[in-house]
Amino acid sequence: MTTPTTATNHTLFLSPQDIAAMVSRTGLATTLQGLARYIHQDFLRWKSFDKSARLAAHSPDGVIELMPIADASTYTFKYVNGHPKNTARGLSTVMAFGVLADVASGFPLLISELTLTTALRTAATSAVAARALARPNSRVMALIGNGAQSEFQALAFHHLVGISEIRLFDVDLQATAKLLRNLQNNPDAAGLRLVVCSSTAEAVRGSDIVTTVTADKTNATILTPDMLEPGMHINGVGGDCPGKTELHADVLRAASVFVEYEPQTRIEGDLQQMDDSFAVTELWQVLCGQAVGRARTDQITLFDSVGFAMEDFSALRYVHDLARSLHIGNPIPLIPELDNPKDLYQLIRPVSAPVMDKLASQATPAVTA
Repeated sequence: MTTPTTATNHTLFLSPQDIAAMVSRTGLATTLQGLARYIHQDFLRWKSFDKSARLAAHSPDGVIELMPIADASTYTFKYVNGHPKNTARGLSTVMAFGVLADVASGFPLLISELTLTTALRTAATSAVAARALARPNSRVMALIGNGAQSEFQALAFHHLVGISEIRLFDVDLQATAKLLRNLQNNPDAAGLRLVVCSSTAEAVRGSDIVTTVTADKTNATILTPDMLEPGMHINGVGGDCPGKTELHADVLRAASVFVEYEPQTRIEGDLQQMDDSFAVTELWQVLCGQAVGRARTDQITLFDSVGFAMEDFSALRYVHDLARSLHIGNPIPLIPELDNPKDLYQLIRPVSAPVMDKLASQATPAVTA
């Protein structure tokens, strides 16, 4: 953790250690609640944002994306990648950073890590959607995919939705073992029962909510229609780029489908399997009361979550506000400070001979043996 000093026209920098320190001082449950509150607030003013689908550069091994968004006063963007093979290289599958800037001047107020923060905001967004779409008495969740995002999803649903039992499955047994190590005897998971299952079907059976959060970049069918039960809410998190899905197409046909930003989800989500005539509802419409979410107890609902720039906007607002209140972060001179703002060349202008002689005379002499 770093403590900021006063600096004129400096950009606040938040490292992963700074974000971890903020979570430690604030508490994980309170952090997730704060993120969910900011995300919900921004969904309620959806029409005030200048929105676009993210810009993606795809390669055989993954994707690198830019996610810009702005309202009348604040601009943000996130740089993020998704490379499933990275763990074999000692790197995270997802790595990210983001910038928050003042629209009036264009000055970057904040540059922050967003790898850890993205996991937190994704989990908070899942909880915001589930509170609007799942049955209010939901207590059991299946968590399919126990990798880097799984603990955050588990704890967000525990603290924000009221889930008391999570049924775990991953084809990688070590991933499930990792999750158990992180959550067993963890005060943040107090009162949460963890059940290890031998298959997706076993984990899903009897669950009120099913969260799929797998990493492989492939058209998978992790959840099939025969696994569905009346009243189930599906939180599809892992399908987030072209050619990467988790749900059989008939799962979408059996459900009422809700999305963040439809133009992006049709390209990246499980929705990419359906034609343009397939009807979906954007989540902001439900949160604002302009559309119905869950209409019946036996209705199957699906949140086809791909991650949208507004959620990062909310997260950057939240960590910026929290960092200033906790005096965490380090101001950095990212932008040149100029005596004359119209004279950028002054930074590299050659020093005249008399000035160089004066500087040399003022320099501390070297000490020789």
